Amino acid sequence: MASSIFGIGISGLGAAKAGLLTTGHNIANASTPGYNRQEIIQTPGLAQRTGSGYFGQGVNVSDVRRAYDSLLQAQSWQAQSSSSHLDSLSAQLSRIDSLLADPTVGLSPALSAFFGAVNDIASHPSDGAARQGLLSQAQVLSSRFKEIDGQFEAQRNDVTRSMVSIVGEVNSISSQISEINGRIVRLTSTGSSNQAPNDLLDQRDQLVSDLSRLVKVQVVRQDDNGYNVYLGSGQAIVLKDGASRLKVADGDEDPRKQQIVLDGPGADVKMRTSDLLGGQLGGLLEFRETALDPAQNALGRVAMALASGFNDQHRLGQDSSGRAGTNLFALGAPRALPNGLNSGNAVIGAGISSYSALTTSDYRLKYDGSNYSVMRMSDGNVTSFASLPQTIDGVSLSLTSGAMAAGDMFLIEPTRAGVAGLGVLIKDVGRLAAAAPIRTAASLLNPSAARVSAGTVNAQNPLDANLQSPVSITFTTAGVFNVSGTGTGNPLGVAHTDGGDISYNGWTIQISGTPAAGDVFTIGPNTGGVGDNRNALALAGLQGRLTLDGGTETLQGAYAQVVSQVGNQAQEARVSGFAQTSLLASVETARQSASGVNLDEEAANLMRYQQAYQASGKIIAIAGQLFDTILSIGR
Repeated sequence: MASSIFGIGISGLGAAKAGLLTTGHNIANASTPGYNRQEIIQTPGLAQRTGSGYFGQGVNVSDVRRAYDSLLQAQSWQAQSSSSHLDSLSAQLSRIDSLLADPTVGLSPALSAFFGAVNDIASHPSDGAARQGLLSQAQVLSSRFKEIDGQFEAQRNDVTRSMVSIVGEVNSISSQISEINGRIVRLTSTGSSNQAPNDLLDQRDQLVSDLSRLVKVQVVRQDDNGYNVYLGSGQAIVLKDGASRLKVADGDEDPRKQQIVLDGPGADVKMRTSDLLGGQLGGLLEFRETALDPAQNALGRVAMALASGFNDQHRLGQDSSGRAGTNLFALGAPRALPNGLNSGNAVIGAGISSYSALTTSDYRLKYDGSNYSVMRMSDGNVTSFASLPQTIDGVSLSLTSGAMAAGDMFLIEPTRAGVAGLGVLIKDVGRLAAAAPIRTAASLLNPSAARVSAGTVNAQNPLDANLQSPVSITFTTAGVFNVSGTGTGNPLGVAHTDGGDISYNGWTIQISGTPAAGDVFTIGPNTGGVGDNRNALALAGLQGRLTLDGGTETLQGAYAQVVSQVGNQAQEARVSGFAQTSLLASVETARQSASGVNLDEEAANLMRYQQAYQASGKIIAIAGQLFDTILSIGR
């Protein structure tokens, strides 16, 4: 009997010691990230059968088990991935939002100042200071465009560097998960099936949590306690027999636009942005696709429309020396980039046929061996046709040389390089074409008081081949005008309408009033028209002209749309980020409540196990006394 009591005491001491060790381990790791509370599992020893019944044989510690809720852990990983994604996206959007909306360094002040200088010339066409002011503001505007575009490029490079850094972290964490996977599987297979290396399990879960901060992951637990970890798209990055690696490579469509590649045991898998939505990496990719690219395209579109519209009107004017106007701005051009996997040798040419029809999207041209298709990448709209050339959304596409092979693709960037090609071509203030190249006059001998307008110019060189001979308009008794002049061909009869347009040779005039037979009006060169401001007024009118979005938006309105869109995206990301952060905190609170260390509870456990240890020691002491009593009987 004494020996049985002694054994029970020993088992109680062992159980109390195990409880003290586990409680101390919990307290020591209370602040360890990813640590789950552990507790001993006690079971009674096998009872001994006697004639008086079954007598217990003490206690066994069957396992040290961690408090773990797999559902809450999976929710935590998911919430962590979404929260990191939105934080990354919000940080990038806030940076670009601050750049575009800044009232001092944004584009709007520079546009306003530029057109203010154009209006100054319209008010003082012969003033050299006003002319110099326009050239200076043109340079400032061009520089402002380039500064903003340069910031876009700098942010694009920062995104690429961050991608490389994150991919390095992902590879490191994946390798660690794979290594711990192997250790867990080995320890589980060599030990009792009911026992697990708890601390290693916690370390692995914490690594998965770190990984979910970087990319969206899905975890599948295997029968042998190993983890298979998949990216959000289902591509395996960790299997029990090893880990795959991610790498950053030049894009097939645009070498400057890096893409993520999964370097697996077989062929490389090129990941799409939609495959990686989640985590910091997904936030960076979403920002580049949905905010940075459209914003840079939109800025390029404004630059190209401004330069083209101003150049077109400036060429219709006349400078201080009577020469025809030339382009004020150098103009960016669309790009057609061949896919790196193309097997054909085709060269695709891209041009702009209508700035009004331009969108802020890029396009993908594809050839299937028989037909071509163009996908607008902003909304997935596809247009198919049998041959080139074709025009899509104001972009003219043509086969410049070579031949397309089945499966060949080209990335069309109509406006991305619009700012890169922008520049100011005119350096001499005298070359600014503020005047119109034509002058109208009514003969002093006209019998009526009918008046002729100053006229507007619709095409370059709106006079005859020598730019000298005037065109005469004579009113006949038949109620029509006869138009004649050198280089005009046969006289043209035009029915008279009071104030109606008369267009000829690239100019348009109006004759108002009631002409009389014999009235003569002339349109000739604007010799010595230094003080003429008609073309300057037309240039100033470009500020309010509806030139974009199908003739529904001004230049500044189109830029305001970009600012508004980015601002809305930034605000949405901030609000969603706050909500997701709250959700993550809520999930973590629930997980900590189920699995975390409560120091008050552990302090109570210390006292409980201490008392159990002391009580078990007392049992052993009593057993010893009983044993001594038995020994003393035989003396």
